[in-house]
This record gives sequence, C-alpha cells and structure tokens, in this order.
Amino acid sequence: PPDSPNTDGINPESCHNVHISNCHIDVGDDCITLKSGTEDEARERLLACENITIANCTMVHGHGGVVIGSEMTGGVRNVVISNCVFQGTDRGIRLKSRRGRGGVVEDLRVSNVVMIDVLCPFIMNLYYGCGAWGARRISDKAPWPVNEGTPRFRRIHMSHITARQVQYAAAFLYGLAEMPIEDVSFEDVAISMAPDAEPGHPAMAPDMPPLQRAGFYACTVRGLRLRDVASSEHLGAPLTAVDVSDLEISGRLARQMASG
Repeated sequence: PPDSPNTDGINPESCHNVHISNCHIDVGDDCITLKSGTEDEARERLLACENITIANCTMVHGHGGVVIGSEMTGGVRNVVISNCVFQGTDRGIRLKSRRGRGGVVEDLRVSNVVMIDVLCPFIMNLYYGCGAWGARRISDKAPWPVNEGTPRFRRIHMSHITARQVQYAAAFLYGLAEMPIEDVSFEDVAISMAPDAEPGHPAMAPDMPPLQRAGFYACTVRGLRLRDVASSEHLGAPLTAVDVSDLEISGRLARQMASG
C-alpha cells in the first residue's frame, strides 16, 4: 500500500551492468534506489553501482521515482533513465548524501520523463540528515575539510521532461560549502505547479524553511545550465540561486526572469 514503510521496489546495490525495463512499480517507499554501501563498511570492500539503465517504466506512489543514495560510499556512476512516467511519487529524481558518507555520484542522464502530482521533481541534497539528526557535521553550513568522507555529485543532466501538479518546488539543489554540486543541466523542461499546493520541505535538509509552489532553488552549485526551461504557476521568483557560479540561462526561463 502507499503508506507502507520501507517498501522499496527494486534496489540494486553495488551492481554492475543492470537493465531495468518495462516495469510497473507501486510501493510505499522508493520505487527504484541505487546504492553502494555506507561509511560503516570497510572502504576497500565497497564496490560502485555502475552501468545502469532504467527504461520504459511506470512508477506510482512511494517517496521517490528513481533515488540515488543516501548509501553511496562506493560510488554510483554511468546511469541512464529514460521513457518513464512517475505518478504520485513524493519526489521524482532524488540524489541524497551527507558528510562522512563519501563516494561520488557522476554521469547521470535523465530524458523523456513525465511526472504527475509530485512534491518536487528534482532533488540533489548533500545535507541529508535521516539517521543522524542533530549531528553538527550534518547540519553545519560552514565549510569542512575535504577528505574521503566528503560526498560529491557531478555531471548530471536532465532533458525533455514534463512535471505537472508540483507542490513544493520545481527543483531543489543543495551542495556542501566545501563541495558544491558540479556540472548540472536542465534542457527542455516544463514544470507547472498545483494551484492548491500545500507548503512542505522538498528535502530532508536541516534549517530549511518549507517551500510552496517555489521555482528552481539552487544553493552552492558550480556549473548550472538552464536551457529552454519553464516553470508556471509558481509563487515568487522562477529561480533562486545562492552561491551559484558558472550559471547559464537561456530560453523561456530567461524571458520569465527578464519580464519579472
């Protein structure tokens, strides 16, 4: 049932060369989650989850359509997600990790996806606190030393995506002060908000206020490209960028910002 806890659909962990296709997944937790272990395991024994394709799937209910992490200490790379429909999943594409976990998520491509009635279509969060609430290293917004426990998200590209009846925000990107999210692009993306949306938290990030029908929110990102992206029926600015460098905006979002 949709309210059943910890009922993931398919969870490849530290797997190579996996093809998931033509599936209908209806669960109470994440529909598909890619993982590669945690910092509590011996790092020399951890293996990356890599060379993964997810195609032609419908995903219903649950906390996320396709999720990466937060168990990603061994790394997750070379992932392609295409030709899928998410309906009623709390989040669409969700990446999550935190300090101490380490690992790299890289080379992720998502294309030709339709999302309906999601809270937030895109989440990349390096302040994920579940299981470690109250720990200073999780919530501190000041930079910490970069070491093997520093997680990293980079080379993530989304294209040809429609999301309707969105509740909280068009996207939520939150990098670490010492490790920004790197090289992210959105191209040909159309997002429309639910007129009756309630406020809430797009991601489990300490000290973040609830959002309601917000546009794109990006904090601590290096290399963000928004090309032919549109957000409609949002409240406030279509883009909020905090500590974002190498920002490129073209097409519909640029015209929205100019007219606003």
